[in-house]
Amino acid sequence: MESHGHELNQSVLSSTAEPVSSALEEALSDSSLSNLQRMRRATAIELVTLFRLAAPAIVVYLLNNVTSMATQIFCGHLGNLELAAVSLGNNGIQIFAYGVMLGMGSAAETLCGQAYGAHKYEMLGVYLQRSTILLMAAGIPLTFIYIFSKQILLLLGETSEIASAAALFVYGLIPQIFAYAANFPIQKFLQAQSIVFPSAVIAAITLVVHILLTWLVVFVLGWGLLGASLMLSLSWWVVVGAQFWYILMSDRCRATWKGFSGQAFYGLWEFLKLSTASGVMLCLETWYFQILVLIAGLLENAELALDSLSVCMTITGWVYMIAVGFNAAASVRVSNELGAQHPKSAAFSVVIVTLSSFVIAVILAMVVLTLRHVISYAFTGGDTVAEAVSDLAPYLAFSIILNGVQPVLSGVAVGCGWQAFVAYVNVGCYYVVGIPLGSLLGFKFNLGAKGIWTGMLGGTVMQTIILLWVTYRTNWDKEVEKAKDRLNKWEGQEDKAPLLAS
Repeated sequence: MESHGHELNQSVLSSTAEPVSSALEEALSDSSLSNLQRMRRATAIELVTLFRLAAPAIVVYLLNNVTSMATQIFCGHLGNLELAAVSLGNNGIQIFAYGVMLGMGSAAETLCGQAYGAHKYEMLGVYLQRSTILLMAAGIPLTFIYIFSKQILLLLGETSEIASAAALFVYGLIPQIFAYAANFPIQKFLQAQSIVFPSAVIAAITLVVHILLTWLVVFVLGWGLLGASLMLSLSWWVVVGAQFWYILMSDRCRATWKGFSGQAFYGLWEFLKLSTASGVMLCLETWYFQILVLIAGLLENAELALDSLSVCMTITGWVYMIAVGFNAAASVRVSNELGAQHPKSAAFSVVIVTLSSFVIAVILAMVVLTLRHVISYAFTGGDTVAEAVSDLAPYLAFSIILNGVQPVLSGVAVGCGWQAFVAYVNVGCYYVVGIPLGSLLGFKFNLGAKGIWTGMLGGTVMQTIILLWVTYRTNWDKEVEKAKDRLNKWEGQEDKAPLLAS
């Protein structure tokens, strides 16, 4: 009777969850084919899988970015003070919370991806809930940063007028903190199952509604900065609600979501350690180039340096969204293949995703260099700024190429669960080497923005080389065993707590 029930349960699971395909592993292991034939077949299989994941993920991140930008554009039409306030709120206070939450959420990315590959589908729902609990708890201290944002901005040297306006905008973003806490675990839960397209559709629809409602709130109802930020928070909660509704209603999630479970409260300490390492890893990367802009503000001709760097950072930010899409794809592919005990597939996926992202980055860098003399006119009409941006174009192009590789390797690290190691690497390369070297070149050797950027690029190059070397030296058979041990650590607790609700 138990055997019959087990077979029936497996039948139900297989009808609602798509197991990780073994086609790539079989192609790489097929001794009847020559090496060239194996590579051709494996490459064709992997490219289809990769771009099916990466393309919607890129769309999701781009649309999320546009949603925040739309709010900034609407507020900018209220006046220069409002534009400055929203810029500070979005690029200062809000990006801090975004980095913390997205980073901590990548712990669920590691575990959900490996559990899905290992066919331990019911654990995905548990990991989703554990991650949400921890991120909601992390949102509480972040709330105090938002509450005291005016005082923080005053300490950083902002005028009272700008700090007050920015604080008003930030107050309306407090609900967004907890939307992040719910959204990122849900997003990683879906990505681990290669369910990305629905998130892209939800993000697109939400963006349209957000633009209409923000226009209504800001210009018709006259709610100003607070109304605009409250609408941005609401839009993020709409995304959360729509994605969770999809999980509840979709047959594809029937095997991975079994309802709310008390099991989510077990193993929180181990989960917290991985989440903290993940958060530190991503925050160190996110803050790194923000510091570049802050340091540039201390140069003699600070206004020109900031204007030219702002244009370059905006371009880099948009291109970075492509790299983030490949980052997500790399994490899913590696974690899925490790969980499915496909070491050859995991290693091959790393090569294909890195090369694909690198080739696209090189093409975009060539476009930037070709348009170096005119690219700034999309942002400002000043000839002086255009000349400064043209002068920085080689640095921008090199940054784009690095961003085609470095985020992908970070995605591989997340897929393998190396977050703590990468956090240490980031501290050394970015903050011990990059920033001091940039400051030395920029101020001591009077190289200005070029010197600062050269130092920062030096830190990124060092980090990229270390990650490339570690990835190249990885024993993928051992990584498979580590993934198995990691999943078994919590699976034994699965029966300790009953479902609270279905």
